[in-house]
Amino acid sequence: MDVFNNATYTTIADAMLPHTQNTYWHEFSEISRYNVQLNYFERLWAAWYAFMGNDILATGIMSFLMHEVVYFGRSLPWMIVDRIPALNKYKIQNQKIPSAKEQWDCAKLVLLSHFTVELPQIWLFHPMAQYFGLSTSVPFPTFFTMAYQIAIFFVLEDTWHYWMHRALHWGPLYKNIHKIHHQYSAPFGLAAEYASPIEVMILGLGTVSAPILWCAITKDLHILTMYIWIVLRLFQAIDAHSGYEFPYSLHHFLPFWAGADHHDTHHEKFVGNYSSSFRWWDKWLDTESGPEATKRRRERKLAKAKAKAM
Repeated sequence: MDVFNNATYTTIADAMLPHTQNTYWHEFSEISRYNVQLNYFERLWAAWYAFMGNDILATGIMSFLMHEVVYFGRSLPWMIVDRIPALNKYKIQNQKIPSAKEQWDCAKLVLLSHFTVELPQIWLFHPMAQYFGLSTSVPFPTFFTMAYQIAIFFVLEDTWHYWMHRALHWGPLYKNIHKIHHQYSAPFGLAAEYASPIEVMILGLGTVSAPILWCAITKDLHILTMYIWIVLRLFQAIDAHSGYEFPYSLHHFLPFWAGADHHDTHHEKFVGNYSSSFRWWDKWLDTESGPEATKRRRERKLAKAKAKAM
């Protein structure tokens, strides 16, 4: 098991075998004693892999637990917001507040999808990515390295999502796959992953394949970067489905960011606004949805008609 980058640490890791004879905190104590250059989080991380003794198992458990905690942890505040009347004015479709039953029905399908579709994908990610050079070692990559890699993942995933999502709105695919996700014309945070298992696999592939592609080409990817990317992607997806538009929403400061108003319109109109994180694909390919986009198309059409008449 490769816990440390430096080859001199190998004997320390080997001395911890067999893993089942020691507790996690014993492993943590031993790593802390001999690796004072590591920060506290790096010691916790190394101790986890040393304690588990199996990288695939250690990564699988940590990845799935992280996904569940983040998904439901981020959805919970939006569920609370839905119950606060004073915040109803920020609800984009404020006449459609999800009931407790709708939230519970949604949660049941999402949990089923997590355990039957996403869990196997999460479990298979580590051996597949490790084959291409994924690192689980310490020390961690620099902040700058993680930041620029995650920015690339956002762009790649957004491109995948736009084209796959647009394809899912084609008649037969919409009827047999994507229609489930559009059960709620006024989305709410918990419904971000409320979808057919096939759709979960198709769109989820963009989230996972972007880092794998990067790793295959550059041989430079740490699983911590992957975790932070997944957390940010979950936040983006849940917030985009929240149904709330605030004065401080991110797209007011980053005009190219999609946000809740962009995706809420997609659910309300059932067409257009196919991107996940950014607005540029919809703008470039004229698939924006909503009153303003319709007005711009009408004006362009009138301008062309006048030009021909002249």
